Amino acid sequence: MAANSRLTIATHVLTWLALAQRRGQEVLTSDQVAASVNTNSVIIRRSLGDLRRAGLVEVRHGAGAGWSLARAPKEITLLQVYDAVGGEPPFGLHRSEPNLECPVGRGIRPALNQTYGRVEQAIRRELADTSIADVLRETLMN
Repeated sequence: MAANSRLTIATHVLTWLALAQRRGQEVLTSDQVAASVNTNSVIIRRSLGDLRRAGLVEVRHGAGAGWSLARAPKEITLLQVYDAVGGEPPFGLHRSEPNLECPVGRGIRPALNQTYGRVEQAIRRELADTSIADVLRETLMN
């Protein structure tokens, strides 16, 4: 099972925009961002669209067209990014109904729902405590 990388790509995009802004380049094209992520610009435009709808980036059309942060990097949390890209719960339950005649089949979903709910809340708390500025700082240290 492959992990969903949408949060990672969106965070990379925002961190690259933050670094460009710090260096005096307020706007980057989707091709410039795609070069940093090393992926197709269509994937980047899709991610930028999600981020724009969430109010995290802005797009400029015409001369000097491109993308920029809509807020300061310290004001953008990873939780906002997670929610913008349609953050999915970290774990899923059975795709089909387990055997309800079996004591484990009958009780597994409620038991796991409680545990998974606590895990997701812990993830959301950690993401809320981390900003794009934090990610940029850590990135530049490596």
